[in-house]
Amino acid sequence: MKQQVIVNILGTDKLGILSEISACVHDKCCNILDSRHAIYGRDFSLSMFVEGTQSAITKLELQLSTLCMQHDLLSMIKRTSGHAKQNLEQLINLEFSGEDAKGIIKKVTGFLAERQVSVSAFRQRTFIDKTTNVENVKCKMVLSAMKELDLVSFDEEIKQLMCNLGLSGKVTHNEIKEENEHIESW
Repeated sequence: MKQQVIVNILGTDKLGILSEISACVHDKCCNILDSRHAIYGRDFSLSMFVEGTQSAITKLELQLSTLCMQHDLLSMIKRTSGHAKQNLEQLINLEFSGEDAKGIIKKVTGFLAERQVSVSAFRQRTFIDKTTNVENVKCKMVLSAMKELDLVSFDEEIKQLMCNLGLSGKVTHNEIKEENEHIESW
């Protein structure tokens, strides 16, 4: 029976480090089912969903811990189950800005959760508006939604929410269409 683990690794970004980590997973006869990687300045973050036999996962846990110690990386490994492929049927870009107030992000993310829209990426910063001397917020989100989501209704509802919160912004979306993919074989 296959076992699954979530692996999170943080540390200084070094040339070849992802290659070493993925080679470690491969060497222990495990598969990376899903992963995310981001670079933050000189540091990186890696999250992976890995699958293998119980024996392979146990060996991977030991070897990855050793590898991370050798490279001064922080790591966390948690056994789990039930991998579901990420829903990327509709991608939505949401940007908004305006006067900052307590609870804005919570209201927006609550609105998204009610509609089963996932936040895939999120950036937020606050700043003092030089003309009004008032603290403002600027936010960008990449969202993913099921194909059943009515984008026309979603656009109207998010616009109404933003108006109610005193925010301005824009929403754009793309439906993922596999027949438009560029494919090369070798």
